[in-house]
Amino acid sequence: MTEMLADANVEARPAGGHPALRALLKPRFLAPALLKSLTPGSRASESGPLPFLPTAFAPSRFMPALRSYSGLRHRESRSDRGPQTLGRIGPLEVRLAVTAADVRRAQRLRYEVFYEEMSAVPAAAMRLARRDFDAFDGFCDHLLVLDHDSCRMVRGKRVPRVVGTYRLLRQEIAARHGGFYTAGEFDIAPLLARHPHRRFLELGRSCVLSSYRNKRTVELLWHGIWAYVRRHGIDVMFGCASLEGTDPDSLARPLAFLHHFAPVDPEWSADALPRHAAAMDRLPVEGLDAKAALNELPPLIKGYLRLGAQIGRGAVVDRQFGTTDVLIVLPVERINPRYLDHFGVNGERHAA
Repeated sequence: MTEMLADANVEARPAGGHPALRALLKPRFLAPALLKSLTPGSRASESGPLPFLPTAFAPSRFMPALRSYSGLRHRESRSDRGPQTLGRIGPLEVRLAVTAADVRRAQRLRYEVFYEEMSAVPAAAMRLARRDFDAFDGFCDHLLVLDHDSCRMVRGKRVPRVVGTYRLLRQEIAARHGGFYTAGEFDIAPLLARHPHRRFLELGRSCVLSSYRNKRTVELLWHGIWAYVRRHGIDVMFGCASLEGTDPDSLARPLAFLHHFAPVDPEWSADALPRHAAAMDRLPVEGLDAKAALNELPPLIKGYLRLGAQIGRGAVVDRQFGTTDVLIVLPVERINPRYLDHFGVNGERHAA
């Protein structure tokens, strides 16, 4: 799927969407994608669990805080896991985290990318641990890409390096543990209520080590996501995607492009929460240089559009991470069949 998104010799035709969008979204090389998370960073929110703070020892907060810091997860996130390894390309393997140490290694990678390479500002506890963590880590699945040619010895065992990660949260688990992370930025409750028989999956915390931002690594991440989607019968994927910068006026062109050319259908709509919302229709369609606007979009967002994703109404300014976030909604039924054929109906292309 990602290989096809990145292959300049393949012409993608996204399912549905505005005709001008179909004409503009011709694949270009997707790497080196600056793969910031679809839901980057942890922020305190009235609508979700609080991030771990050294003083947060209230009983209702202590266990999620302990799990997030230690890498331990709730028993629900450890059951019905299926095969451990989801795919391989040469020395690279994609699999789900199994142990608390696996989760901590993913958190270290996230810290390196989000806080050391990018401009996010860590809480004191994160800076001390040099790991990115929040209360959601304790009940999410963590997808890992491992390099078996880059190992270190831990207690006499060779441990491969974690070079890519994605965080996955299924609806049935989110419903029992404080909801989705995305609910801190977008009003997704009406969206979920309109589709009571659909199974939603939140994608977040995606990042890849800078030296591994290439087609193979991104391909394995998407291969793992598709295998996970098939195993758990997921109907809809969603999450937040980020544009660098907190001044919507300076992002007027790409925001207007998303507003005019990738608007969400009414049945999949969700609005940005008012507190930090920013309008996206900052330029009229008649005065918009669509090609220039498309070039200004982050590679990850362009990749989702090629798959058939739609964009929610309104953006959210996230000053902690120095970004402006938009909502991505991707029903599985809208994914371009050519991308599904690339990985196989059940994700068998890179099966281990």
